[in-house]
Amino acid sequence: MALANSKKSVPGLHRVLKARHLTMIAVGGSIGTGLFVASGATIAKAGPGGALLSYALIGLMVYFLMTSLGELAAYMPVSGSFSTYGAKYVEPGFGFALGWNYWYNWAVTVAVDLVAAQLVMQYWFPETPLGLPSWIWSALFLAFIFLLNYISVKGFGEAEFWFALIKVVTVIIFIGLGLLMIFGILKGGPESGWHNWTIGDAPFAGGFSAMIGVAMIVGFSFQGTELIGIAAGESADPRNNIPRAVRQVFWRILLFYIFAILIVSVLIPYTDPNLLRNDETDVSVSPFTLVFQHAGLLSAAAVMNAVILTSILSAGNSGMYASTRMLYALAMEGKAPRIFAKLSAGGVPRNALIATTVVAGLCFFTSMFGNQQVYLWLLNTSGMTGFIAWLGIAISHYRFRRGYVAQGRSLSDLPYRSGFFPLGPIFAFVLCLIITLGQNYEAFLEDQIDWAGVIATYIGIPLFLVIWLGYKIVKKSKFVRYEDMDFPNSDNEKD
Repeated sequence: MALANSKKSVPGLHRVLKARHLTMIAVGGSIGTGLFVASGATIAKAGPGGALLSYALIGLMVYFLMTSLGELAAYMPVSGSFSTYGAKYVEPGFGFALGWNYWYNWAVTVAVDLVAAQLVMQYWFPETPLGLPSWIWSALFLAFIFLLNYISVKGFGEAEFWFALIKVVTVIIFIGLGLLMIFGILKGGPESGWHNWTIGDAPFAGGFSAMIGVAMIVGFSFQGTELIGIAAGESADPRNNIPRAVRQVFWRILLFYIFAILIVSVLIPYTDPNLLRNDETDVSVSPFTLVFQHAGLLSAAAVMNAVILTSILSAGNSGMYASTRMLYALAMEGKAPRIFAKLSAGGVPRNALIATTVVAGLCFFTSMFGNQQVYLWLLNTSGMTGFIAWLGIAISHYRFRRGYVAQGRSLSDLPYRSGFFPLGPIFAFVLCLIITLGQNYEAFLEDQIDWAGVIATYIGIPLFLVIWLGYKIVKKSKFVRYEDMDFPNSDNEKD
């Protein structure tokens, strides 16, 4: 049976996620506090023009990555996604390292979301000597996310759909109100207007270093779009649903970000001190809150607090799903203990889910009752692995296409074909590499290098290399030659 038309990518997984689930999983994974709060900081640091250019440039990079992943996932829809592709089309150790790093990335990210959710709840329920300790909220949310993933994949998909829908509706309302203010139909703030693009050093401020700094914030904001590849293994019709989701997701996300940044930069001057505060738990300084308040919505802070809470729960829900499926895929490929490959009757890898939940809980309690420095190192390491995953997608797609053509196969047989090869993956790889290596480049320009800061920023890179080279040495694995690559049959090819 052709792989792209099969009901299961591996025995037991249930293909029940529809196109709307795939679309909202990717949208929900990339629209969160990075847009609702941190977007103000990008404008403050780089000016309105610098922020807009950065979002457009990184958006283009993400689009190329999405088309690359779309081609791979439509042809081979497996929950292992880019870990499996890296092993088959680059080098087995490379795929092994990608898989474990990505599992670790999202497991720790769930812990980060739990801390953020607790801080958001303090807006309504401040901690008092007579009240419950604030960490109780994080424990309750962890149990909630665990149950959503424990019951069935369909339950996860539905929950994520509605979580993401709340965020999408909020952004649409924000864009609508903002446009009404810009065109004078609604009254904006006292300093709103297109002149905000000409004050001070606008439209570009801060120089090249500011652009690099903003690019990193933007890159982190877009992370989560690759979740569509993980969910492909449980898509009801991957051949058609994945290409449709790739096309819809990118343009929706890009337009949301571009319009939001444009509206904020016109209605609020980039020199506004509120935008300079980059605290993702303080909704009062969210540019969304400020614009809503200018529109006369005095309860905007409370509304945005609720939206940000759903964003955090959405990210935690997606993170739990992604890390669980990656651990399951590693176990199926013999790269993790076999116990994590066991499935429930509903097709849920519950042992992998329990292991991921334990790691997330331990990381969370490390931040609450243990060593804060350890927690910060975990956080920095997880942030870097998101970019490493993107680099892995670009490399895997480039080698996949080269090997596919080298074996005399027809590109017309691919269920979905990226139209920008080889420019797309090469551009995405180079830009992603620049952002990855440039995250803390200013530290090397100081008279005395802050080695503690450098290690905390870049520790994810040597960790990835150690895992990769360790596997390569133990297993004596080699790079896969184009002529030796294994290409499962697609629907258009004969079995």
